[in-house]
Amino acid sequence: MYSEHPVNIRAAEKMGRLHDELKAIGYTGHDLERYLVRLLFCLFAEDTGIFEKNLLRDLVRLHTAEDGSDLADRLNHLFQVLDTPHEKRLATLPEHLAAFEYINGDLFAESLPVAGFNADMRNMLLDACELDWAGISPAIFGSLFQSVMDAGERRNLGAHYTSEANILKLINPLFLEDLKAEFARVKKTKKKLVEFHAKLSRLTFFDPACGCGNFLVITYRELRLLELEVLKVLYPGGQGVIDVGMLIRVNVDQFFGIEYEEFPAQIAQVAMWLVDHQINLLVSEAFGMYFARIPLKSSANIVHGNALQIPWESVIEQNRLSYILGNPPFIGSKYQKPEQRAEIAEVSGKVKSCGILDYVTGWYFLAAQYIQGTGIECAFVSTNSIAQGEQVGVLWKKLGAENISINFAHRTFQWNSEARGKAAVHCVIIGFAAFSRKEKRIYEYDDIRLEPHEIKAANINAYLVDGPLVFIEKRRNPISSNAPVARLGNQPIDGGYYLFTPEEKAVFIEREPKAAPFFKRWIGAREFLNGIERWCLWLGDCSPAELRQMPACVDQIKKVQAFRLESKRKATRAMAATPTRFHFENMPDGNYLLIPGVSSARRKYIPFGFISPEIMASNLVNISQSAEPYHFGILSSTMHMAWMRYTAGRLKSDYRYSIGLVYNNYPWPINATDKQKEKVEQAAQAVLDARALFPDSTLADLYDPLTMPAQLTKAHAALDKAVDKCYRSQPFTNELNRMQFLFALYEELTADNKGLTRVA
Repeated sequence: MYSEHPVNIRAAEKMGRLHDELKAIGYTGHDLERYLVRLLFCLFAEDTGIFEKNLLRDLVRLHTAEDGSDLADRLNHLFQVLDTPHEKRLATLPEHLAAFEYINGDLFAESLPVAGFNADMRNMLLDACELDWAGISPAIFGSLFQSVMDAGERRNLGAHYTSEANILKLINPLFLEDLKAEFARVKKTKKKLVEFHAKLSRLTFFDPACGCGNFLVITYRELRLLELEVLKVLYPGGQGVIDVGMLIRVNVDQFFGIEYEEFPAQIAQVAMWLVDHQINLLVSEAFGMYFARIPLKSSANIVHGNALQIPWESVIEQNRLSYILGNPPFIGSKYQKPEQRAEIAEVSGKVKSCGILDYVTGWYFLAAQYIQGTGIECAFVSTNSIAQGEQVGVLWKKLGAENISINFAHRTFQWNSEARGKAAVHCVIIGFAAFSRKEKRIYEYDDIRLEPHEIKAANINAYLVDGPLVFIEKRRNPISSNAPVARLGNQPIDGGYYLFTPEEKAVFIEREPKAAPFFKRWIGAREFLNGIERWCLWLGDCSPAELRQMPACVDQIKKVQAFRLESKRKATRAMAATPTRFHFENMPDGNYLLIPGVSSARRKYIPFGFISPEIMASNLVNISQSAEPYHFGILSSTMHMAWMRYTAGRLKSDYRYSIGLVYNNYPWPINATDKQKEKVEQAAQAVLDARALFPDSTLADLYDPLTMPAQLTKAHAALDKAVDKCYRSQPFTNELNRMQFLFALYEELTADNKGLTRVA
């Protein structure tokens, strides 16, 4: 892979060492960052024909002292020369400095303090000069170069780099595929081809979270490569071309960006110049004449600032812009700083429940506002959480009210670095506009680590499914009348004073033997899935007379009461008046179905199970006393799992199963016959029987994709088949197919149940 090209990693590491040495002597902050960006440009320039070959290396090697004592002065002099036109340079300028080209572009305009070098630092710079900098990828190197500024980041150099392949996943459907198709149509007609060339020069691109410019760099490169193909057709063999520079119309000033941090913003601007020169070398090769845009006259328009606070119109006028694209920051709602939460509230118009939204949604809100009444198209990379669970109803309902249409989408895939220390995130790419494309496309991944296949869609909803525009919101009761009621387990709010491990229970009973009958097995999601033994001291039904005979229990009650009184929540402090009772109590008098609140995303099925009433369920599980084997079968099926994956929230990457959001909105079969239900019951029992064959294995073991027994796999396959038959006779081909059906059924059920109460 290009990203693993040795020069990219080695160059970044060498710059990292030089950075550390300069920082160690007190040369820091903006000055250091600017200094390194200048050195980067010079190193690249002497290997790509901007400077004569080895001009910088020879300046350092032949014209500075070996101890490095005068190197900083020589470099500052060089920077001044690079910012001075040839005609304005002193006649007495030494030949080895006069040979450097005039660069311009403001890169060397600012006066920086003189740095300091020693012999080791001089050798570091000479080592960097020995690399072939012509081989770097400006898109890749930008992120690597930024990472040298942080020693912790450098240990996993490139871990947060965005691969070119992933960037192309966004820009291809956004605009590039259409441009290439248009080129294929017009290339045989010169007039149309000339018009197409002019169109390329008018396109403008804006990345409002541009970082080191990865998306802008790759977009510019692809646009220039397409322009080159246009020029080859217009001027075959270079016929009639005297100055190829006069033919090139696409330039870096068609690109705009906003970046929060100053250093990446500087890198982005320089990276655009670097890729511009790389393409100019290809143009030179194609037409047999050297072309370089030196001195620099145009530059990418990169603004240093906060994209959620800067008016985008001040960066580029709305009527000039063609496309918005990028990879805004991934910060979950729980990890945001107070000021970031405030920003999301502000840009969302303080939409209800905006506090649950990821930080990336801020860019969606601002883009939606910016593109109203225009033909501007947008595409962002985002964590898949904005197309799943509770966020969907908050974000996309608001955007839908603003006539935002999703025109293409990459469904969940693994967005990972190609460099060392790989960092993988589950992402989606969403292309949208304030108008609807005639042809919409969904890119589906059978394996999130592999390439997708394209599916044409009539409509793409907020769950990235070709289906009706529905927004799943929390409900108090099941939408399907044939679904049993499910509720949360017990919520003690006790500070942990009523909960015991087996060892802690034994110690307590030894001290207070009369407490033994009041201990009940306690089960939450972790205990249920992993076979962990835990106990609860339940004193809610204990009489005052009994309590007076158990001073150790009274001590626990006092601790619980003190814990509640110290709470900042008024409702919790009020509970101190009844310290033996739980905040929420749900204790069935018969067997109940347990539904874990959290389960690993690795599992194909969330394990559910029937529990005896002697065991108390915690608030980390959901329970239903009226559930029967048929209900267990429906809930344990691939059909229900598909629904859960789309509508559940996430705790990191784990599924968060919500009764209000997932369970109560699930469309149960509405036309299943008694015979079909009986087959589901039989298949459900077969799943339970298959589990029972492995009494020493936990549910976590049994449902691990690597260790799931063949008997259990076979039983679930039979159950899936029986459940599918309850919905329709035609088989479901994949998860997307299931969701299209379920969303349509959901829409039908909601049309008949408008009176059902929803909760925020």
